[in-house]
Amino acid sequence: MAEDSRLRQQSGATGVIVLADGTLYRGQGLGAEGEAVGELCFNTAMTGYQEVMTDPSYAGQIINFTFPHIGNVGANAEDHEGSSPHALGCVMAEAVTAPSSFRSETRFDQWLARWGRIGVSGVDTRAITRRIRKLGAPNAVIAHARDGRFNIDALVATAEAWSGLEGLDLAKEVSCTGSWRWDEGSWKLGQGYRPGNLPADAPHVVAIDYGMKRAILRQLVDAGARVTVVPATPASPRSLRWSRTACSCRTAPATRRRLRSTPSRSSGNGWRRRSRCSAFALATSCSASPSAPARKRCIRATAAQIIPCSSFATAR
Repeated sequence: MAEDSRLRQQSGATGVIVLADGTLYRGQGLGAEGEAVGELCFNTAMTGYQEVMTDPSYAGQIINFTFPHIGNVGANAEDHEGSSPHALGCVMAEAVTAPSSFRSETRFDQWLARWGRIGVSGVDTRAITRRIRKLGAPNAVIAHARDGRFNIDALVATAEAWSGLEGLDLAKEVSCTGSWRWDEGSWKLGQGYRPGNLPADAPHVVAIDYGMKRAILRQLVDAGARVTVVPATPASPRSLRWSRTACSCRTAPATRRRLRSTPSRSSGNGWRRRSRCSAFALATSCSASPSAPARKRCIRATAAQIIPCSSFATAR
């Protein structure tokens, strides 16, 4: 087969990030080979890169990490915020080093490859962050080829042609497919994730999954609530008859856009803004309550300020 003359060696680079306007960032590829198109955004967290990659709210996005040491504690099976990585790939300043953590089960680059996610290191991630803050999150393609040969024109065309997150119903893509109970609490050294073991009369919270991190559910259990997770479908409000206490929602991917799967009786964008941190507010404010009765009162009081179940009476 004749060699494609459009494939160009990129000065020793095995990974590239190409923006829709033709801007090119070169680096060293890691993880899976191939290419992925999505929205390039940034994350400034100093820890929790595995949790960020598996956060459902990052579906359809490429994460540009500003903190340089990404991958230095490896990866494991416990630190997932979703069933799988939802971010398409990641951009890092420094190369992934050997893991330095007793909890590590594999290297981060191997974890990326296992899940089919692309990484590029050796990039000025803070320059990208400044660009995003000034011009907004662009369409981008992240690509990795071990031989360092890329068709840059084709990658630019792919980024240009992508429709963007506008209008995509990503909440439907990342939401669970059925209703289920969550009874797992926070992680403790030597114990792992502790079971909730809550009594039958504990406050009951129904969590509508628009892209909910597992940490939110664990915080609710820690606060003393029994939790039922339901999918983000127009039928979800009918499930709220299970709950006499509260409904908890979580922001979906691309929260600035309207979601087609939002229940028709809700207040649309205003509901999502109102519920942006509802589960965190509920969990963090209640976790400080010293006794079980106090926690129950706190859950009910905080939930009433978020989304009372009575708000959905007409949608049942």
